[in-house]
Amino acid sequence: MSDSNSIRAGAPGAVTISGGDQGSSANNSGLFRAASAHQETAERLGPLQDLPGFWEGIGFGLIARPNFSGGNENGIFLQLNILRETIEFTPIGSPVFNRGSLQGDIALYGLTYLHRVTDAATGAALHIEPGLWLNIPPTTEPASDRTIARLATIPHGNSICTVGHPEDVVFQGLPEIPPANTVPFAIGGDAPPPGTKNPFPEYDLSVVSNFRTDPLPAEITQALVDDPNVLLRNALQGQTLTKIIRLITSTTPAGGIENIPFIVENVNAPSLESVFAIETVESSQGNTFLQLQYSQTALLNFRGKSYPHVTVGTLIKAF
Repeated sequence: MSDSNSIRAGAPGAVTISGGDQGSSANNSGLFRAASAHQETAERLGPLQDLPGFWEGIGFGLIARPNFSGGNENGIFLQLNILRETIEFTPIGSPVFNRGSLQGDIALYGLTYLHRVTDAATGAALHIEPGLWLNIPPTTEPASDRTIARLATIPHGNSICTVGHPEDVVFQGLPEIPPANTVPFAIGGDAPPPGTKNPFPEYDLSVVSNFRTDPLPAEITQALVDDPNVLLRNALQGQTLTKIIRLITSTTPAGGIENIPFIVENVNAPSLESVFAIETVESSQGNTFLQLQYSQTALLNFRGKSYPHVTVGTLIKAF
């Protein structure tokens, strides 16, 4: 090693640092990111550009999980939780290049995120999810307008990739939020229409059950169990929204969910679909703040049925 203490890496795009009289800043100028690159990257997040920061709020989760005790002929335990949630989004500070063979290369821009969920009543840990959101430009192979993608890893042993599109919502007053189905249905069949009576007594709060969360938080009502999106509509009451961008994605175009073998055999999770709505809210004082509402449904397959695992939440951008 010479007195110049040079450090070199041969990989494409790697930084080369030279000391002493060897090398010049002019020769290396192309290897360092321009100061304007961070701002340019933020702008190219497109429909994701309001996500960076720290969000916190309240949600609701419904999951029928397998019960192996043999005490319930339906083989389920219905877990119901009021949730306390945080999500932190951090922009990726450079473009991510995908190399093309049938068309030219494309540059993706995105964010990493960490979603933490605890039980609002007990503080017990319920969920942690590291992941990515990506803004994908239009492509010719395949022929597609701009798309978005959400990638997530769940510590149960699931790896998820959802793909979809952003939507600027046109609305008057408050937006319509369709119901979320919680009624189980045959694996491979269609979800029942809204208003279908749930045949499982665990979902009927008027029926005493040893196979349902107890004690039940006062905020959990029959209306909420039948349609978790009630929580989202209630949160909007009295608010004035001036802008909504929906991020609508599903695993269907991405091939489903990858699960560890235990999950595949015991309670397979084949699909997930979600809607995240970035809402600009105007307060009565004329100030504005950002609100994130989401509703997602993962199907859990066991005992011949698909059980909707529905999670919803309303979070405010704090920082």
